[in-house]
Amino acid sequence: MNQSFKQFITETGDSGPAYIEMVKKHANASSLDQKTAELAYISVLSAVRIHDGLAFHVQSAKKLGATREEIISAVLVGLPAVGLTVVASLEETLRSYDEA
Repeated sequence: MNQSFKQFITETGDSGPAYIEMVKKHANASSLDQKTAELAYISVLSAVRIHDGLAFHVQSAKKLGATREEIISAVLVGLPAVGLTVVASLEETLRSYDEA
């Protein structure tokens, strides 16, 4: 968890905890299994170039049984829609996967 997100959770009164509650409710409402949801989230983060959360979600997906190849495929899902911008996520995702 990066410092900015930690500050958002701890320093914004009810906003941070309300956000976490919404995220949990959203996850519980999903029809996707946890591993698939993590892979989808990695795809979204890669497509919108938000690299800060990648390590956390890659490790979570790995703990849920995602293979290295599935992680790579998740990153590349957005390739047809957003182009080569997704490959900027490969270094972070593979480093995160290989570390643990």
